[in-house]
Amino acid sequence: MQSVTASSTEPALAQPAPVRRLLSLDALRGFDMFWIMGGEEIFHVLAKTTGWTWAAVLADQFTHASWNGFRAYDCIFPLFLFLAGVSTPFSLGSRLAKGDDRSLLARKVVTRGLVLVLLGIVYNNGLFERSFADMRYGSVLGRIGLAGMFAQLIYLYVRNERARYAIFAAILLSYWAAMTLIPVPGFGAGNLTMEGNLAGYIDRLLMPGRLHRVIHDPEGLFSTLPAIGTGLLGIFAGSLLRRHNISDGRKLQWLMITGIACLSVGWVWNLVFPVNKNLWTSSFVLVAGGWSLLILSLFYWIIDLKNWRQWAFFFVVIGMNSILIYLAGEVIDFEHAAHYLFSGFLSFFSEPVRALGAVIGFLAVKWLFLYFLYKKKVFLRV
Repeated sequence: MQSVTASSTEPALAQPAPVRRLLSLDALRGFDMFWIMGGEEIFHVLAKTTGWTWAAVLADQFTHASWNGFRAYDCIFPLFLFLAGVSTPFSLGSRLAKGDDRSLLARKVVTRGLVLVLLGIVYNNGLFERSFADMRYGSVLGRIGLAGMFAQLIYLYVRNERARYAIFAAILLSYWAAMTLIPVPGFGAGNLTMEGNLAGYIDRLLMPGRLHRVIHDPEGLFSTLPAIGTGLLGIFAGSLLRRHNISDGRKLQWLMITGIACLSVGWVWNLVFPVNKNLWTSSFVLVAGGWSLLILSLFYWIIDLKNWRQWAFFFVVIGMNSILIYLAGEVIDFEHAAHYLFSGFLSFFSEPVRALGAVIGFLAVKWLFLYFLYKKKVFLRV
């Protein structure tokens, strides 16, 4: 891991920096990370302090479904993995076109994936807090690292695009078959509860350390398989956007049509294989992927086609250093800084205003930290 300073113009996040950057991609990545770094608290605070119905509805959407089902917040994580896939054809594809060695690129992909796994372990456990037996090894960064790594390796070594589509379908269908047909001792086949599902059983057998929910880990080993499909779906979108023989308008149409198709198939599949983020079910891949495609379509249309860019700067600053801000909260007390800067001013206002102001101040401190790095051209490269 290294910092990229003023001598570099192309930062990277969970993958190599694209040679030709789409501003919509950086803005959407920042929009996604905004909610991860605390933006959802705006609606929770409003709902708690005002009782407004619309705020309560949005606050509910910014919580995870307890098991089966889908809410807006369930799309945040897969959208980030999807976007890592979108940038792959611009980064690896451009290097392949220049004649870079495929095996060398593969080694970089694997190294990057393993570094993210390691960072995820550190993020979960700290550096010196636990024994190896008590550590949690599954993580959000680990899922991005492993699923993104395998999706990129497929991109590197499976050159036929139709073959990649076939692998995508095979991944989703095989995971469905395994989860519904392979029996779990004491529960039988097709049990999709937290206690009896195959993914949790395999993770209890194979994963070291502790699982996030004792008997189940939402970022476990076996459910990484369908997450590769999420990365591949992003690669398909990026491959489309990189093509030069299709008009921008046609690209937009294909993104929207594919997004609607994924949503439709995903919700139909939900009837027999429930949409479930914890299990990262095949239907969840399609529903989250469908929304990811539609959101990407919107950002692509507004920013890259209509050229309405000024509003996106706020999110671009976040998107250019999204991995950094995800990790920084573990070593920088942004909440204390926000309290120090704004508590005196906010003390003159009512409780609802103070609560909302505290959240906005917290987000402002984080954004200003990222803006400082952006102006200095310092970006985290993994």
